[in-house]
Amino acid sequence: MRINAILILAALSLADCHNQEKQAGPDFLVADLDTAVSPATDFFEYANGGWIKATPIPATERGWGVGNLVQEDIYNRLRTISENAAHNDTAKAGSVDRKIGDLWTSGMDSSGINKAGISPLKPELDSIHAIHNIAGLLHTAAWLQGMGVNCLFDDGANQDDKNSNLMIFELWQGGLGLPNQEFYFDQDKRTVSVRAAYLHYMYLNFRELGADSPTAMKRAAAVFALESRLAKGSRPIELLRNPERNYNKFALPAFQKTTPAISWQEWFAGIGIQPVDSIVVGQPEFYTTLSGALTSTSLDTWKDYLETHLIQSSASYLDSATFANYFAYTSTLSGATEPRPRWKRSLDAEERAMGEALGQLFVQEYFPPAAKQRYSDLVENMRTAYKERIQKLSWMNDSTKKLALDKLSRMTKKVGYPDHWKDFSALSIDRGPWVLNMQRASAWWRHYNLNKLGKPVDRTEWEMSPQTYNAYYNSSNNEIVLPAGQFAVPGKKDEELDDAFVYGYAAASTIGHEMTHGFDDEGRKYDADGNLHEWWTPADSAHFVQHANYIIRQFNEFNPLDTLHVKGANTEGENIADLGGLVIGLDAFKKTDAYAKGEKIGGFTPLQRYFLGYTYGWLYQERKEALASQLMSDVHAPAKERVNGPLANLPDFYEAFGVKPGDKMYRPDSLRVVIW
Repeated sequence: MRINAILILAALSLADCHNQEKQAGPDFLVADLDTAVSPATDFFEYANGGWIKATPIPATERGWGVGNLVQEDIYNRLRTISENAAHNDTAKAGSVDRKIGDLWTSGMDSSGINKAGISPLKPELDSIHAIHNIAGLLHTAAWLQGMGVNCLFDDGANQDDKNSNLMIFELWQGGLGLPNQEFYFDQDKRTVSVRAAYLHYMYLNFRELGADSPTAMKRAAAVFALESRLAKGSRPIELLRNPERNYNKFALPAFQKTTPAISWQEWFAGIGIQPVDSIVVGQPEFYTTLSGALTSTSLDTWKDYLETHLIQSSASYLDSATFANYFAYTSTLSGATEPRPRWKRSLDAEERAMGEALGQLFVQEYFPPAAKQRYSDLVENMRTAYKERIQKLSWMNDSTKKLALDKLSRMTKKVGYPDHWKDFSALSIDRGPWVLNMQRASAWWRHYNLNKLGKPVDRTEWEMSPQTYNAYYNSSNNEIVLPAGQFAVPGKKDEELDDAFVYGYAAASTIGHEMTHGFDDEGRKYDADGNLHEWWTPADSAHFVQHANYIIRQFNEFNPLDTLHVKGANTEGENIADLGGLVIGLDAFKKTDAYAKGEKIGGFTPLQRYFLGYTYGWLYQERKEALASQLMSDVHAPAKERVNGPLANLPDFYEAFGVKPGDKMYRPDSLRVVIW
């Protein structure tokens, strides 16, 4: 998955793949260059360094880049939609327009929100106070989860990895206040400071709940000790990326025996569904740890745990003081020194609550249906290039190759926006407290998810809204999903984008990237029907793993910050997808008239612009705090490494920019990674 900021640019689509028009005026790629840096030394800095040097990161942001540039325009467009909806007196009750207007109004009511403080949470706090045994604790936790409170663990209905036509109940580790396991135990200076900030944040929560200072400190320390125990029983990111190890199917009675403190019958009653016969448990050892902690940790500490998680999960929608406490903690992870303005936070909340409903209004006004066909054509060009590359593989056995080609041919493409929209008619939104609207939205999504159990799998569903600058590959559906916003370029129209740039920026970094996820270290383990099983020959699997290990070692070498290195095992799948997208995109681009003609634009050859276009997609800089958090908790390498890493493996890049032995971007043939 290619992660950036959430955004859309109105009425943008891909350049016509058969036309190449020279751009009028200064070339936007040239304007971003840092010509003091040689492309053979650091291509990321060469291509993007001029813009980075001239563009400070705003105080409200963890980082700033191409996605944020477009997002500013999108925020303004969505604000207009929301304000118009809020003032539309003729909107029918229950309509999408009415819900958006009401949610916007409740989020912008700063006076009412500040006056209420945390009082809207009184029913939840009263329920927590009334807990007198483990059964009551689990019942209350199930209720809180339904309102969006992160506690205990993650669960829900998902496609069965080994039977993609079946929705099954799945359990996953979770319930931590810090981002992941490593933040509880690593001893580097930055992580220690994040832990201290989190402890202080919990202390402030307990003070807000009425505890005196010594009591608040004691309660915060006890909750942190409890979470540390849960973290110790959690798997690190590297192990979470192994689908076989994280698929553990149990008959419910058998799993019940391993977690005696957790009545799963009661849990299902608490979340409002009938008990199931079998479940998939991602990390059984986590639930063993949790069961032990339920009986050995005092009930008062568990109640404190629920209270502080309730406030933490709700803080974004509460009064300014409560939010300020939360922001002070999260700023140690992001480096931002100021919160985003309320109107932007309100739009972010709308996206979380009913982004697809907002998307309906967006595409009606800004995104023409004809754009779908343009994106679709480029997908097919990339599919053809990938097919030819698989056919030419010398290392893959014919039997594996046949199945790989079948999987590629059956890979579904979803482009632009859904053909069928979700029905939000049952979601209740009013102009009352913002936090209550967001609780009801969470409850709606919880019910929507759990209601899938026992129903046919809906393979038409989208997991992202049209206004999302992102894309994903879904292994269970064998599909790539490309929302309308993904191909936006700030301030540019279609006719201003040459084919070389488009193939680098859109085809390589997005379409080819997502296609390659179907054949990365995780995706390759799922067949054309989306089922997890071994369909490769042992020899082919061994070859793939050997070369995937090369890319792990390659990225382990990168040291973006202080003593922190990229974790190659954590980022393996994304790095494989970046490299695959580049080579497939290049194959497809070489078939175009633009490549054949060889005309320069902005002083660059088509091949050079292809690589500059790819790098433009990673036009991004981030604060040290955000970079440190990313290196510890993200499956994506930083932007610079996502450029310099894969490009150093491509002979065409060396040709395009004259990279020679002795240059920093040069890697000997024996060290270059070739997978697809």
